[in-house]
Amino acid sequence: MNQHTQPLSPIAFHLGPLEVHWYGIIIGIGAFLGFLLASKEGKKRGISSETISDLLLLALPIAIITARIYYVLFEWSYYKDHPGEIIAIWHGGIAIHGGIIGSVLTAIWFCRKKNLSFWKMADVLAPSLLLGQAIGRWGNFMNQEAHGGPVTRQFLEALHLPDFIINQMYINGTYYHPTFLYESLWNIIGVLVLIVLRKSLLKRGEVFLTYLLWYSIGRFFIEGLRTDSLMLTSHIRIAQLVSFLCVLGSLILLWYRRKKGLATSKAVFLS
Repeated sequence: MNQHTQPLSPIAFHLGPLEVHWYGIIIGIGAFLGFLLASKEGKKRGISSETISDLLLLALPIAIITARIYYVLFEWSYYKDHPGEIIAIWHGGIAIHGGIIGSVLTAIWFCRKKNLSFWKMADVLAPSLLLGQAIGRWGNFMNQEAHGGPVTRQFLEALHLPDFIINQMYINGTYYHPTFLYESLWNIIGVLVLIVLRKSLLKRGEVFLTYLLWYSIGRFFIEGLRTDSLMLTSHIRIAQLVSFLCVLGSLILLWYRRKKGLATSKAVFLS
């Protein structure tokens, strides 16, 4: 018989009465590493680290707020009776699609104000966004959320997962699919793909649109395994619908921008 250990605590440490959660720390680590990656690429393309940090300091809190608003709106049946929980993001419950919407709108405004090309900035930041999402999923791991349906321990062991992941997927007497891990690994592969592609003959804006394609394809299929999806109807998962629309929209934009000559003839990453 397998011996089940206690799950990892979602609380990293205490500062007096204040609980510091791993969720927030992991999101912060993802943002910092994303900044380092974007800053390195930005310098090659004439975008200073200061400009990227200014955008990050503005976009990150807005993205967290819009991600939370997005989640709360689709779970309003719960939050209308528990209004005190609306701000409790340390318990989880921030939707990445809401964060993407907030960060993109912020970047558009910021680039217009600074007289910068949004598409150039988006291409530089795309791998960093995906890296941040890959790391952020480990915050879900610490909270034992964003998992899939029930599986056996033997199934998890067959995936050659380390014991600390297997044990964390043991929740209330049942083992679950580590969908957080599937998405994290998909995103990490995506970061590598984007880094390779931006050295190719992709035109301006196409690295960012490829990011939307890559993330949305993975999210669509992984979402189908999850048990905590936000639902539009009893059969339609919101994340799957949004992912499908992102794939469709990205393909249309890729075609339209090339057809109309809106993408520069020379790839920004070779200029």
